[in-house]
Amino acid sequence: MAQKELLDKMSIYVPQSKIDKQPVERLIRLGERRDRSVNYLVVEAILQYLDREEKKG
Repeated sequence: MAQKELLDKMSIYVPQSKIDKQPVERLIRLGERRDRSVNYLVVEAILQYLDREEKKG
């Protein structure tokens, strides 16, 4: 089996059931208000989630 390579890029799929919550559009607007890229916001959210979940054990 081929070994998987760890990449520094990621893409996300927004499930159809979540499209109505407009996550991409909301991230774009928030990024503009905070002068941050969508990528920055997404990575920050993931890191915060991981920190929170890892503390739970």
